Amino acid sequence: MKKKSLLDLNRLELEDFRAIPKRPIILFADQIRSGHNIGSLFRIADSFLLDSIYLSEYCVKPPHPEIEKSAIGSTNSVAWEAVTDSIICLKDLQSKGYQLIGIEQTDQSQSLEKFKIDLNAKYVLIFGNEVNGISQTILNLVDTCIEIPQFGTKHSLNVSVAAGIVVWHFLGIH
Repeated sequence: MKKKSLLDLNRLELEDFRAIPKRPIILFADQIRSGHNIGSLFRIADSFLLDSIYLSEYCVKPPHPEIEKSAIGSTNSVAWEAVTDSIICLKDLQSKGYQLIGIEQTDQSQSLEKFKIDLNAKYVLIFGNEVNGISQTILNLVDTCIEIPQFGTKHSLNVSVAAGIVVWHFLGIH
């Protein structure tokens, strides 16, 4: 066994990446403050051909050294938008047929493995602030919340780790 070389990975050129169809999944960052977490969201979106990323009013935004360190250039490949009003933005996406899915532990959350993915649906996956989670005003808009089952003492995953797990599930290829 040997590791694959960069040539073996068959990585797309930037122009080719931009031209191919993307999955109808948007990552929405609600007040995520860590540039490393935002950069990781960009890498996830690039890796799995997601439509785009929306960054709420109080998120750190590119160009930023912490973002670039984690994103390793994916801020150039992934479409993204800095949002000036999260509520208006999310309502607009809902009106365009996107289902708003909060990734949050609430009294009505369903467990990730029980959520039935419709591979023809369009989703906005909403991830919240590292300390406070998704803001209540946004929770009031979501179509549903899902949470990742956890079994230890913390019941808290890093937002980028949670995003990777949830996105993989939403691809429906497991």
